[in-house]
Amino acid sequence: MKSGNETSSADFILLGLLSRTNVHKFSMATILLAFITALCGNALLILVIQVDSSLHTPMYFFLRQLAFMDICQTLIIVPKMLADFLTPGNPISPAGCGAQVFLMLTMGVSECLLLAVMSYDRYIAICNPLHYPILMSRNICFLLSAGVWMGALVNALIETVFTLSLPYCGSKKIDHFFCEVPALLKLSCSDTSQHETLVFVSGIVLLLIPSSIILASYACILSRVLRMKSTKGQQKALATCSSHLTVVVMFYGAGIFMYMRPSSYHSPEQDKIVSLFYTIVSPPLNPLIYSLRNRDVLRALRKLIGIFRVFLQN
Repeated sequence: MKSGNETSSADFILLGLLSRTNVHKFSMATILLAFITALCGNALLILVIQVDSSLHTPMYFFLRQLAFMDICQTLIIVPKMLADFLTPGNPISPAGCGAQVFLMLTMGVSECLLLAVMSYDRYIAICNPLHYPILMSRNICFLLSAGVWMGALVNALIETVFTLSLPYCGSKKIDHFFCEVPALLKLSCSDTSQHETLVFVSGIVLLLIPSSIILASYACILSRVLRMKSTKGQQKALATCSSHLTVVVMFYGAGIFMYMRPSSYHSPEQDKIVSLFYTIVSPPLNPLIYSLRNRDVLRALRKLIGIFRVFLQN
């Protein structure tokens, strides 16, 4: 029977992002702060959208799902990451590593597809407002949401099965802070060219095509906004769209850089920095971007704070 410090030959060891030095203790504190901010900010955004009936629209229906994805993504990565910093060398079983790959791919791909759906929603709202109630009805929103989750789950299942089916007969030390497909492919002692092709094709379908749709949608939106006679309408549309584009550039840029490059161009240090953008940086920033740049959310938040004040006074 193994003791607590022994590791099965099948287990992986995540080397992590941080080393145990005084300098990197500050980094750990920063990541912990980002973790708390992501959980609190996204949970608050979900609460505000849920309790304010004026935010029960397609745009905020999808925004609530984005916040939920960010919460899940943060919970999948950060606790294990911080635990590995406090006690280095903790093993992770193949099942645990596979679960992390599957869950991260599910959340990451669903966010990719959801951002494309959100850009379509803004395109219809600004460029075709008369048909918006029909084209973005409640049933269509649910169908789009179901399509996002189903597409993400199918892709995650395929890639996870392919990744875990590879033989790992050499070192089991993953030079990364979580189990991610590119990092695992480097450890395989077999030819991974077919799997790399699968990852590249998935990148085209799930990253390049959605990002192209988003850019085309916002190009049409910008053209329409510039022709608006109402300055107030222009400002509101530009504020909403600029928030979306900020998230899109950061998320898709990092994803394309990570998954669309040949394995020979990957380095552990570079991969870990790039992965930070869609695992640690994006989740706490999303609620700040969508709330601070959105008057409707700020108004609903002030209303919710007012309700809490009245409740506490009574």
